[in-house]
Amino acid sequence: MGRYLVTGVAGFIASKVAEILLTEGQTVVGVDNLNNAYDVRLKHWRLDRISNHSGMQFFRLDVCNRKALHELLAEQATRWGAFDAVINLAARAGVRQSLADPWGYLDTNTTGTLNLLELCREFGIPKFVQASSSSLYGKGGVMPYQEDADTDRPLSPYAASKKAAEALCYTYNHLYHVDITIFRYFTVYGPAGRPDMIPFRLVQWISEGWPVRIYGDGQQSRDFTYVDDVARGTIAGLKRVGCEIINLGSDRPVVLLDAVRLVERLVGQRAQLQFSPTHAADVRITWADISRARERLGWRPSIDFEAGVGELVTWYQENRSWAREIETGDL
Repeated sequence: MGRYLVTGVAGFIASKVAEILLTEGQTVVGVDNLNNAYDVRLKHWRLDRISNHSGMQFFRLDVCNRKALHELLAEQATRWGAFDAVINLAARAGVRQSLADPWGYLDTNTTGTLNLLELCREFGIPKFVQASSSSLYGKGGVMPYQEDADTDRPLSPYAASKKAAEALCYTYNHLYHVDITIFRYFTVYGPAGRPDMIPFRLVQWISEGWPVRIYGDGQQSRDFTYVDDVARGTIAGLKRVGCEIINLGSDRPVVLLDAVRLVERLVGQRAQLQFSPTHAADVRITWADISRARERLGWRPSIDFEAGVGELVTWYQENRSWAREIETGDL
């Protein structure tokens, strides 16, 4: 069995990754600073599902704190030896939010990644898995997006911070031979998901009879990917690949207004639509070419959008007493 350091472990994807690893009998050391970038009740709900597992250790720690990270890894190495891998899922996420605080995004997404890569070098950790984003693909280009597409023109500080992290990963693979898998995730959703993402917002707003604000004409589409599928792919990325960038998406973009109609049907209530001009940081479509994930990792998504949104609706109904209070912002 392996020992894995999972960062951002109270986060949406990381908590599911940790849950699967623990179920498999692996040991997980999870770190998270439990910041208030969004409602911390979601983070505690996720953490509560894994924190009592015998194979789980949790430390409240910020990946930007290099000294505290070093002390943790030194203590762990003394007791247990080096980790088998670092799975770096700690991140400040969200395109529009990054316009308000670009420094925070650079600190966590870029400097935090550098801190962890340097500790892999120092402590001889052979494998590093890095969370990146489909936001790097920006506007235009050939659809569906392939991993070798041009990503040199990021449209937001969030995308730029992830691009910088990818570059650092390549450097540490080249110089120190750390084996690295970089995943570009496409619009991940599911139960207890991030409240700034479209599916959570639609379920909350339509369930509560609140206005649904849409920027643009509603014909924009997203490659929605269910969280369990993404977590399985992330764990598959623990295999040795050298240094690879791999898309994890559904390869089936969904038009926003079609997503609205699906949630209406599942919730049993009509949406109150309000349209506003398109946001400058938004892209018209995201669509993943997932052939590399199939070829390198033997991975493909297994949960379709209707089934996944159904799981989210069920979760929301079961936790509505507090989930209805979560701030979500605008679409």
